[in-house]
Amino acid sequence: QVQLEESGGGLVQTGGSLRLSCEASGRTFSSYAMGWFRQAPGKERAFVAAISRSGGSTDYADSVKGRFTISRDNAKNTVYLQMNILKPEDTAVYYCAADNTGFRGPAYRATNPAAYDYWGQGTQVTVSS
Repeated sequence: QVQLEESGGGLVQTGGSLRLSCEASGRTFSSYAMGWFRQAPGKERAFVAAISRSGGSTDYADSVKGRFTISRDNAKNTVYLQMNILKPEDTAVYYCAADNTGFRGPAYRATNPAAYDYWGQGTQVTVSS
């Protein structure tokens, strides 16, 4: 069982930056691939970024490539999402999620939310125009 807690959300102006953090409980954090997703009002939850359990492989949604960076510190049981050049369309609740990779290779990470086993409660990010 893994518990996830996001932090770092808030209100920021267009062009600003925020760094989200997601701290996981438990001793097996390094066995999980991690992802960030977001959900805007009236829309479905959407993939933002994912990182393999070692941190060596990442994926990004096209809408955030070049602006967002996902990283992890396995010693701190924490995954981060650095968000730069924020736009009003980035406004959403941001969720981190953990995927128990099992016997999959070290580069594995998923973009489909259905692949993830555990979810945090979310943190609100609001970008004002």
